[in-house]
Amino acid sequence: MDKNNKLIELDGSHGEGGGQILRSALALSMCTGTPLRIERIRAKRPKPGLMRQHLTCVLAAQEVCGATVIGGELGSQTLEFRPGQVHAGDYRFAVGTAGSCTLVLQTVLPALMLADGPSRLHLSGGTHNPLAPPFHFLQRSFAPLIERAGTRLDLTLRRHGFFPAGGGEIEALITPAVDGLAPFDLLERGAPLDAYAEVLAPALPRGVPERELEALARLTGWDPSQLRVIPARQNEGPGNALMITLAHEHLTEVFVAFGERGLAAEDVARQVFAQMRAYQASAGAAGEHLADQLALPLALAVAGRGRPAAFSCTELTEHSRTNFAVIERFLPVRFDSRLEVSRAGQQWRVDVLPG
Repeated sequence: MDKNNKLIELDGSHGEGGGQILRSALALSMCTGTPLRIERIRAKRPKPGLMRQHLTCVLAAQEVCGATVIGGELGSQTLEFRPGQVHAGDYRFAVGTAGSCTLVLQTVLPALMLADGPSRLHLSGGTHNPLAPPFHFLQRSFAPLIERAGTRLDLTLRRHGFFPAGGGEIEALITPAVDGLAPFDLLERGAPLDAYAEVLAPALPRGVPERELEALARLTGWDPSQLRVIPARQNEGPGNALMITLAHEHLTEVFVAFGERGLAAEDVARQVFAQMRAYQASAGAAGEHLADQLALPLALAVAGRGRPAAFSCTELTEHSRTNFAVIERFLPVRFDSRLEVSRAGQQWRVDVLPG
């Protein structure tokens, strides 16, 4: 699958210029055995360089494949990563802050999906962060689609973790595909099956989740059975997330809005409702965040089998375009995207093609 065996050099300020370039590059370096050098890491962020959660991603990748790493320290804006052999196993990775442990999973998952046996990951840190895929999104939206590629990803939430305390815990069991990843198409949502909202509000007054759900009920007109409070575990929080889940025949989407000090419960409800309405107004199958998550595993499948795959999405962000560009540096694939308009609405179609 190697596009070439020479060191690949990346500019971390390219495009979106954030941590996704680092995570995708590490994942692809492990999958292809290609050495990597990144300069100007996270150059477009207020605090450039490796923050603790990014350093945890680097160290996790190093452990999974026995890599040689130069520049793996807090604040570093240059990193050299020379991968070794990927090994399935039982791994424990802790961010140590409220930094997202789901982003650590995102970094090592592709390589472990191609490993020679099942792996178990014990991850600790933030599980529900505004700038990272929340646990429930990965469990409900992403994991079922990965299963279509032939890999099983079983996710268990042991403890919620919110900013600033963190302390969340996730367990992930990864069972690789027997014959490698298989390409698939995701062009339509299919028939709607279910819709419901849930609120997480550990260590907050009872009135907070009640007001959020009441406000959401006024906006959606949903039945009380569709509005739920997720019980908190002992000593969790404080934290607040309001989630909407829309289940369709071919995929499930999860939308999340986070409460914070000074933000009214009604505003949290309006934010998550606006996300849902924007999705419903489009014809695309995947939302913008799910499109981000799909790109790399589909590209690995296309590169491995030499067959194309395609998906549609509501929006093609600069985040996605930057991710596509990184993937194309490592794999013999190309992304072809175009905007389509029909009676059902507007959507982007993305074809992942060999070569």
